[in-house]
Amino acid sequence: MQRRELFGSLASKLRGETSAKKQESILRPPYNNEESLFHNECQKCDGRCATVCEEEIIKIGSDKSPYLNLLKSGCTYCDDCAAACEFGVLTLENKREINAKITINRSLCMSWSSVMCFSCKDPCLDDAIAFKSLFQPIIDAEKCTACGFCISRCPVEAIEVRVV
Repeated sequence: MQRRELFGSLASKLRGETSAKKQESILRPPYNNEESLFHNECQKCDGRCATVCEEEIIKIGSDKSPYLNLLKSGCTYCDDCAAACEFGVLTLENKREINAKITINRSLCMSWSSVMCFSCKDPCLDDAIAFKSLFQPIIDAEKCTACGFCISRCPVEAIEVRVV
């Protein structure tokens, strides 16, 4: 177990939380246009979008519709899930960012408590996380694609996801 994993698991236990609580609503893959298609068309499918996802973030729910679990990795927007979808639920024409807003909970963040930590900034592919002074990470909403790579890297689970 890496040091970050240890601190993250200890912090969540102290708060009495589990990682599953972080996802309050369903995050859908970024290649969709209409929520109703997930409920109608995904019933006919065997979940190919999940099997082609290299990051293994697409999961199939009990209703057979795909959702994103960003707790271990993030989305590279590689187009593979959309290319694999036979029923038009995910299409390249509907490529957009993930329907989420990523924020940093300042009361949980180690950097906002004057501890030097760049865990969220390092995996950010879009340079969307900047630091005001040395200890205050801020997510630039204009640059953030909600890919989720920063979420699993935070040792204290201070990065929050809200479905929009």
